[in-house]
Amino acid sequence: MEAVIYDQHFNSNELYVIVLMTVGFTIYRLLPRTLSPLQTAFTMLISVTSGLIFDHTIAIPPFDLYDIGDNSSYEVFDFISYLMYAPYGYLYIYGFERFRISGIATIGYMLVWAAIALLFEWLGVKSGVYHYKHGYYILYSIPIYLVVLSIQLEAYRAAFSSHRWQKN
Repeated sequence: MEAVIYDQHFNSNELYVIVLMTVGFTIYRLLPRTLSPLQTAFTMLISVTSGLIFDHTIAIPPFDLYDIGDNSSYEVFDFISYLMYAPYGYLYIYGFERFRISGIATIGYMLVWAAIALLFEWLGVKSGVYHYKHGYYILYSIPIYLVVLSIQLEAYRAAFSSHRWQKN
C-alpha cells in the first residue's frame, strides 16, 4: 500500500506536539513533588506505553482508522510525539493523589480527563496531527480514553497501593 502524504514541511502539527510537550513538562516541573521518583517514572512510562498500544491498535490495519503526522507511514517525529502523553499521564495521577479522589468522584475525575483528552485530540486534528479515515469521528475516542484512564489508574493502584505492602 502506498503512503498517503498529508504534508512535507515542519509546520503546525509538529509545532503542536512541541508546544504540548513543553507545556506539559513545564507544569510537571513547577508542581511540588507529591509522587516518588518511582511513581513518577511509572506514570510517565505507562502513559507513553498505553498511548502507543491503543494508537497502534486502531491506527493500523485491520482497523486503520486514522493516520498520525505528515503521512500514513510512521516517521521519527511520530514516535517522538508519543512523549507528549508522559506529562499529562503524570498530571492525571498527580491530581488523583493530591486531591485524594475516591469513590464516585473517581468517575467524575475520569470524565474530566477524558474531556481534556478530547480537547487535545480536537486541537491535534485542527493542527494536522491526526487524520481520520473510514468514517472515524472524534466522539468515538471517548470510550478509548475512559479505558486508557481506567487501566492507568488501576495499574497505578496495583503497583503503589499502601494495602499491597501490608502483611496480614
